[in-house]
Amino acid sequence: MCLILIAYQTDARYRLVVAANRDEFFRRPTAPADYWPDAAHILGGRDLEKGGTWMGVATDGRWAAVTNFRDGSNARPGARSRGELVADYLRDPALPGTYADSVRHGARDYAGFNLVLGNHQHLHYYSNQQTATMMLGPGVYGLSNGLLDTPWPKVERGKSALSGAIASSQGPDGLVESLLAVLSDRSIAPDDALPNTGIGKDWERRLSASFITAPGYGTRASTVLLLTGDGEIHFRERCFGERAELLEDRRFRFVPSLTDSSVRPAS
Repeated sequence: MCLILIAYQTDARYRLVVAANRDEFFRRPTAPADYWPDAAHILGGRDLEKGGTWMGVATDGRWAAVTNFRDGSNARPGARSRGELVADYLRDPALPGTYADSVRHGARDYAGFNLVLGNHQHLHYYSNQQTATMMLGPGVYGLSNGLLDTPWPKVERGKSALSGAIASSQGPDGLVESLLAVLSDRSIAPDDALPNTGIGKDWERRLSASFITAPGYGTRASTVLLLTGDGEIHFRERCFGERAELLEDRRFRFVPSLTDSSVRPAS
C-alpha cells in the first residue's frame, strides 16, 4: 500500500473506516480480493510472488495493512517480504499490540515498513524506522511512505476528504463510493510541496498523486473497509490494469465472529 487513510471511532455510525491504495509494479503477479484457499478466514488480495498481502481482514474482525517506508538511499535486496507481516497477523489470533511488539524483534529482517493493525477494540501502528509501537486513540490518520501522519500533500488531502465523506455520508454504500472517488484522485503536488526521499524529482512528482499512473508501475488496487456501528464489516476492492482500466470490482459483507460460520455473501 502507498496510501492508507483511517478514521477510528470518529462517528457513531462507523467504528472504523479505512481507505487505501496499493501501488506496485504491474509485472508482480497478484490475486484480487477473496477468501484465501489455504486460510479461509482471511479476506484480501494476495501477492502471488511471496504469498503475503498489502491489506486484509479476518472473519473475527482483525485487520491489517502495510506500506513501505521510502528511502531511495537504502535499498535492501534480499529482505523479507513486508506482506508477510499482514498475513502472519491475520493467520493466527493475536491482539494488535501483542503482535506489534513481537514484530519489533525481527524488524531488521525487512526493508522499511509501516504496519497498521486493528481489531474491534484497538488500533496500533509500528514502523521499523522507530523503536516503539504506538496505540492509537480515536481520530483521523494518514499514512503513505513516510511515518504516520507525515504531512505529504496526498496524505493531507486524503485525510480532509475522508472526514468530509464521513460527515456527508447517507449510509455505508454511499460512503464506500465516496471513498473510492477519493482514492482515484490523480492530482500532482506542486514541486515545492514534494518530499525528498532519494528517488529524484520526476518520480516524486509521479508518486505525489493518490492514484498513480506510470509506465510499468501504478495503483493496482483501491480498497475500502468499514466497520459499522452495528458491527457489520463492508469490504470493497477495485483492481486496475496498467492503463488504469478497471479489472475487478469485488464486494463483501459479513458480521465478525470467532467462527467462519458468520461469513455472509454480499447482497
